[in-house]
Amino acid sequence: MDMPYFAGRLPDQVDLGAFDALYHQYHQAVYANIWKIVKQHEAAEDILQEVFLALWENRVKLDAAKVAGWLFVTSFNKSLKYLRQKERQLVPLSTTEIYPEEPLNEELYTFRLSIVEEAVNHLPERKKEVFRLCRYEGKSYDEAAHILGISAASVKDYLKQSTRFIKDYISHHPSESLTTGAALLFFYLS
Repeated sequence: MDMPYFAGRLPDQVDLGAFDALYHQYHQAVYANIWKIVKQHEAAEDILQEVFLALWENRVKLDAAKVAGWLFVTSFNKSLKYLRQKERQLVPLSTTEIYPEEPLNEELYTFRLSIVEEAVNHLPERKKEVFRLCRYEGKSYDEAAHILGISAASVKDYLKQSTRFIKDYISHHPSESLTTGAALLFFYLS
């Protein structure tokens, strides 16, 4: 996705105005992804703030073209971590030893996300635009339809076809490490 705020990599001294623009562009979609997992307003708000704090802290390492995907992966990981911590509070100590917390492997999730990007790049141009607007930017069918000058029904159909194609692409990808994490990607696509 072309980021109008940065060229190439996020610079060391990011302009706060540009960061604010990123927040306003993505916070609703990121919040919606968090809400799907935690189902609690206050927790979702806290996690949202953690995600954008992590974005700020990692701004030098991030590729600006992949910020949307990075935000999703980070919000997903932080949401799962929250649920694990909440579960541990409810489960007696002896039981938590049976379920040790899995470390969050950002390299693996970044790899998995790159497979999604690869699949998205194989879509026809219009379907790619629809997928990016609805999945990466959190636009509604109506908003995407208005931006692209097509009907909301077309947007819905393109998104359905794109999602089916991407799921199929992922399921047939040869990487063993990808298939173990396909559930994450399928959740993102649903």
